Amino acid sequence: MAHRRTRGPGAQHEERRRQIADAVLAIVADRGLAAVSLSEVAAQAGISPGRVQHYFPAKRQLVEAAFERGNEQSSARIRQRVGQDLDAAEPRVVLVTVLTELIPHDPATEAHMRVRQSFHALAFAEEGIAARLRVLYDGFHRQMADLIRADQRAGRIAAAVDAGRSAPALVALAEGLAAYVLIDVVPAGAARERVLAAVDDLYRTTPSRS
Repeated sequence: MAHRRTRGPGAQHEERRRQIADAVLAIVADRGLAAVSLSEVAAQAGISPGRVQHYFPAKRQLVEAAFERGNEQSSARIRQRVGQDLDAAEPRVVLVTVLTELIPHDPATEAHMRVRQSFHALAFAEEGIAARLRVLYDGFHRQMADLIRADQRAGRIAAAVDAGRSAPALVALAEGLAAYVLIDVVPAGAARERVLAAVDDLYRTTPSRS
């Protein structure tokens, strides 16, 4: 049985990649994505520009690493709120927590969503990134749909609701509002309330009980 390497060159390599990705997120949170460069990331991480370039030769790769790191940190925040075992938590609690995590409300979530939105923009021009995002969103939407179906089985959501269509619509709503928050079209609190209202609508019409 293979063991995860926690020491040695492999572990050091992964730790350095995380250190650099964290530096990108810190720069984005403080000064925006335009401020990200090899020299700025190196200064933030406390290493040489050459070391940064060794791990990430291009800015696009820095953005990709920050995207992955932001998703990892977001998942950790979600589990802090609902528990490590998401399957044991109430589906509605998980659904709300995941969707509202997509709304920027502090420096960490703002940096994550700025990088996430920028990664989406790259996908418009690069099919490789677009293909990767399609796979990620397919899994994400299925997870959200499974939460809806769980509460359909529990009688909390009407059986007539199409979970497969409702899940991507909710995610798109949250991410669209996130973009509005990032450019100050709507405040974070109003965006969060709109997402909560959409979840309320999903649960409002419940099956009739005989």
